[in-house]
Amino acid sequence: MFMVSFRLRGKRIIGILAACLVLVLGVVGVRALTGSDAIAAEAAAKPPSVKAKTNEERLAFINAYGWEVEEEPLEVTEVIIPKEFDSVYEEYNSIQKKLGFDLSKHAGKRARRYTYIVTNYPGQNEDIRLNLLVRSNKIIGGDVCSLLENGFLHGFNMPAEVQTDTGAGI
Repeated sequence: MFMVSFRLRGKRIIGILAACLVLVLGVVGVRALTGSDAIAAEAAAKPPSVKAKTNEERLAFINAYGWEVEEEPLEVTEVIIPKEFDSVYEEYNSIQKKLGFDLSKHAGKRARRYTYIVTNYPGQNEDIRLNLLVRSNKIIGGDVCSLLENGFLHGFNMPAEVQTDTGAGI
């Protein structure tokens, strides 16, 4: 479970609660939405440089996976990695382990979550976010997720069917 501290203004409360709900639903449904081939491909991947002291370093990490995002983060939030993981957080950490990260090493510690708007998610132009978890100026995990009602949550790799699509046959 994430603990978040920030200033709330007006309708942002509803948006933040909706994003949290989508995150929880996405984690629970991640196995149904990802095939075993995509999971195996993600497990084999080694993360690029995890330096994250500057926005440029964070953007370089994001771009290494092929994502295009708005240049400035939509939100920067302090989070606390829980000391003990519940089943939802265990599932989320399994995604992180497939990326080469392990949040259990940071249990009980504070981190920052940088949320970027993704502008090139295949087949979906709106409501896609990329979250980076950063501690001690290094990326320790994160995800790509949809804020839509039937959204998704997965690691940083592009979906396999998108990586091999050349546009032929359209």
